[in-house]
Amino acid sequence: MAAAGQVIGYVSNGLAGIILGHGDAIQADGDGLRLNARLDSVDVRSAAIAGLVGDLAAAGHIPNLRGEMYPVAAAYGDAALFAIDRAAVPPFGIRGYGVHVNGFQRNQSGQIHMWIARRGANQILCPGMLDNMVAGGLPIGLSPMEDVIKECAEEADLPAELARTARQVSEISYVMEMDGTLRQDRMFCFDLELPAEFTPFNRDGEAAEFYLWPIEKVAEIVRGTMAFKFNCNLAIIDFLIRHGLIGPGDADHAALVKGLRQGL
Repeated sequence: MAAAGQVIGYVSNGLAGIILGHGDAIQADGDGLRLNARLDSVDVRSAAIAGLVGDLAAAGHIPNLRGEMYPVAAAYGDAALFAIDRAAVPPFGIRGYGVHVNGFQRNQSGQIHMWIARRGANQILCPGMLDNMVAGGLPIGLSPMEDVIKECAEEADLPAELARTARQVSEISYVMEMDGTLRQDRMFCFDLELPAEFTPFNRDGEAAEFYLWPIEKVAEIVRGTMAFKFNCNLAIIDFLIRHGLIGPGDADHAALVKGLRQGL
């Protein structure tokens, strides 16, 4: 799918046919789709797309809307062409962005322990699965650090002054097909070393509980199970590589490093 001459997403053939039957905000363009050229400003495009995705959600073609607006652009840092509800990002194959915070502590001997969240049973995506201490999508109008501060307060009851000590350490990109949609996401990863007396407390209902586990236990769960939400595994593997717990001597080291930086 294209807008303003730029490719912004990838839509399944089935959904493309449905979209073309709902107004003219998106039109056929050869073998693809494009935003109607008459929609010539961010606000006008956003309003037209909001009407379309609202109709699609009401008809059950995409998930229920979330009320969180995400920017749509061909590349991160480009001016947004329009905003779209978070629920429509994967069905439209639009590149998504998010922050993942590896919250950890060191004991007196220097051993790393990582805080792990368990997602609430009420979560739409991956209910009950293990998660990073803090993670969330990057909505329109916030920088990654501003989003970290917001999510840390909501998900772990972290004061802003402590959340600001998080260090942005890497970026991970991945593409996966999931339930007939295309997720092509970029994760901004942060490390946050926490004082020994800190214990996270969830305030927005997204996490059911937290665990403080030795990093070796976390690594073993990632290695041998599918207990973590799919992209949280990636943030943890990246942490393990950067902290020397997966090194060049490990058989899969090169493949893991390469795999964490792949895009569409």
